[in-house]
Amino acid sequence: DVCGRREMGWEGIGAGAGYRSQADHTEKLTMWRLENIAENTGILLTESLAMTPAAAVSGLYFSSPKSKYFAVGKISRDQVEDYARRKNIQVAEVEKWLGPILSYDPEEE
Repeated sequence: DVCGRREMGWEGIGAGAGYRSQADHTEKLTMWRLENIAENTGILLTESLAMTPAAAVSGLYFSSPKSKYFAVGKISRDQVEDYARRKNIQVAEVEKWLGPILSYDPEEE
C-alpha cells in the first residue's frame, strides 16, 4: 500500500493499466505474458481484464522522487488508427478499450 511504501522510504508513482496515464487495459495482457503472472502468482484476468482475486494490484512502478502522474488527453481517429496498426489489432477493438478517451463517437463515423 501507499503508506507502506512511504514507510520504507520509497518515492515514485505506480501507474495502473486502465488509469489516466495508461488508458489501455489490454497492456495487462502483455504484462501477464512477459512475466508469467498467472503461473507465478495465481492472479488471473477476467474477460474484461479485471484481476482476480479483486485485492490484486498491478502497474508500472517508477521509483524516483521526480516521477509525476499525468493524464492522456482525448485522442482522435487518426491516432486510434495508428495505434491499431502498431498493435496489429482492429480499430474497433482499440475503440472498445479506449472509449473514455476518444475525442469522437465511433458510432457516428
